[in-house]
Amino acid sequence: MNFNATLIGQMIAFAVFTWFCLKFIWPPIIHALEERKKTIADGLAAGEKGRHELELARGRFVELTREGKQGAAEIIALAQKRGDEIIDKAKEDARLEGEHLLAAARAEIEQERLQAKEHLRKEVAALAIAGAEQILMREVDRDAHNKVLERISATL
Repeated sequence: MNFNATLIGQMIAFAVFTWFCLKFIWPPIIHALEERKKTIADGLAAGEKGRHELELARGRFVELTREGKQGAAEIIALAQKRGDEIIDKAKEDARLEGEHLLAAARAEIEQERLQAKEHLRKEVAALAIAGAEQILMREVDRDAHNKVLERISATL
């Protein structure tokens, strides 16, 4: 066995093996590694994009929550103001109704007072006639007495 021939054969076999590996084995492995690298990079980019979108969503959530609270506070203030207006109007209506009832009651009292006064005047006239008849106990001119009594009752 010749040492040089073996070494040259081994070098040729190694060269063929290297060429075979570079031609048929390494390209699919490199391709798979590139695909894996791309997939990982896409996943990291998507994760970063998702994190960024999550931060934006949190910001929008905080802003919408603040606007909602502000809107609710405005609605509550408006409702409170409207409630106060309704209460004030009801108080004013009640006051006017009370004044109206008071005026009506006063007018009714005045009407009843006048009626009572007229009724008393008629009773006094009737009593005066009855008293005069009792005193006189005789028939006198009724028309003359009625005229006198009417003058007396008018002065009362």
